[in-house]
Amino acid sequence: MRNESIDYDVIIVGAGAGGGVAAGVLAEAGRSVLVLERGAAMRPGEIPLDHLRNHRLSQYGVNTQCDLDGIPRVAVDAFGNGRTVSPLDGAYHLNAFVVGGGTLVYGAQAWRFLPDDFRMASKYGSPEGSSLADWPISYDDLEPWYDKVEWEVGVCGAPHKLSSPRSRAYPMPPVPDTLSRKLLQAAAGKLGWETGPVPLLINSVTYNGRPACEQCGMCVGFGCPNDSKNGSQNTMLARALKTGRCTLVTGATADRLLTDARGRVTGVSYFVDTCDTPTRIAAQAKVVIVAASAVETARLLLNSPTDREPNGIGNNADHVGRHLNGHSYPGANGLFDDIVHDGIGPGVSISTLQFNHDNPGLIGGGMLANEFVKLPIIFQKGSFPPGMSRWGIEAKRYMRSAFTRSLHVQGPVQDIPSPSARVTIDRDVRDRYGIPVVRIGGANHPETARVCNSMRDRAIEWLTAAGAKKVWGWAPTGGLTGGQHQSGTCRMGNDPKSSVTDAWGRVHSQESLYIADGGLHVTNGGLNPVLTIMALAWRVADRVSQVI
Repeated sequence: MRNESIDYDVIIVGAGAGGGVAAGVLAEAGRSVLVLERGAAMRPGEIPLDHLRNHRLSQYGVNTQCDLDGIPRVAVDAFGNGRTVSPLDGAYHLNAFVVGGGTLVYGAQAWRFLPDDFRMASKYGSPEGSSLADWPISYDDLEPWYDKVEWEVGVCGAPHKLSSPRSRAYPMPPVPDTLSRKLLQAAAGKLGWETGPVPLLINSVTYNGRPACEQCGMCVGFGCPNDSKNGSQNTMLARALKTGRCTLVTGATADRLLTDARGRVTGVSYFVDTCDTPTRIAAQAKVVIVAASAVETARLLLNSPTDREPNGIGNNADHVGRHLNGHSYPGANGLFDDIVHDGIGPGVSISTLQFNHDNPGLIGGGMLANEFVKLPIIFQKGSFPPGMSRWGIEAKRYMRSAFTRSLHVQGPVQDIPSPSARVTIDRDVRDRYGIPVVRIGGANHPETARVCNSMRDRAIEWLTAAGAKKVWGWAPTGGLTGGQHQSGTCRMGNDPKSSVTDAWGRVHSQESLYIADGGLHVTNGGLNPVLTIMALAWRVADRVSQVI
């Protein structure tokens, strides 16, 4: 192992939503920072606009540069049987391995969680077999950090009547109206539903020195060719690098946390490829922040046992890796007589929070919105009516006639966490560096399926009120949702017996180890979680800057 000659104030593992924000906060606070990222740094023009290989449709390949060979996982079925899967298998639950993480290629929905999302157990009770719990912080505790992210990273939008209270307006107005927004807004009015625009981490006007969205429609799964989408890589991480106090190492795979004789975390061991030969490097720091995604963060802690914590750092209570959840996505498609899809990007422009909470007989709820502009291949794979062939002349005719006459309404449902949905380590399967890989398995709690069915029915109701002549819906029924919105594996809490970190993201058993990604989430809201990840990361980093 090669030892780094420089000690840092902070090492951050992961340059995604949480890691990039934390790096910016700490470097601008005068701290020396090392950021380790498995993937590459890519400029907007370097990200291919390949309709078959992207992070919206990844079964044929992705459009980021990380080498996906040699990084398998083990997927566990309902009977406990494991199979080795590649990143292009849906059971892998792939997130983007690249500087910026998912924020480089996301759709950029920038929702704040609702106040009730932080007190789910108090509001609904904890259903049998679930691990539903309250957060150790409230919405009011996080509101100032939401505000910082919205203004410093950049969010466009306008408040819903049912959205979370806020201390000031969004820094940018919403993206312009689309044909589908006007149609769905009128339909919601007939139903008595409140609606509003979708907040987005996208420049609707020139902001922070970068241009406004050109409405090309190539958002989800792609980098923005105009650099108008606001991810960590072109905002807070860029600011960190500009200070001269932040060092970014790409192609770096962390294999374990380093500790001293007392078991206290003192640094990170990681691999880089030098002349095609793996080199293992040890870097030291006063504080380590792990922000590698909920799945990979749990893996790193579990792969770092010590005499004091033989089951992995932070895992003496067996909660590291547990409570994995993401979001189920029920929804509906509607076919209209007239053209209802104008192809103006990003496409998603209207939403309702009417059913996020207080649905009779249900725990939680979700948000519904119109969909981003779809690639034709994704329309072909997922938007044909049940029973219709996806091949041949009939399919071609349907594509020609229906693509602009179809609307798709869907949204994330708040998954009810389960302790059996979890990440563990498979010692028999290893990656290219010999590091034990993730073993991932479990299922959603049955209460989630009940909410999914209800939200599907609401989506059908909305499209029917909008005048669709044919409507069909779907509702996920229990599969693990550990994908793009993964959360919960290192949940925060006040009691070390039932959580991994304290209310500031510090691992209970460690003075110098913090988490700053979706793993902190006790619940994941019925809304996209990236703004919450960023807000928590800012809060964690601000705390770290005060203690070192």
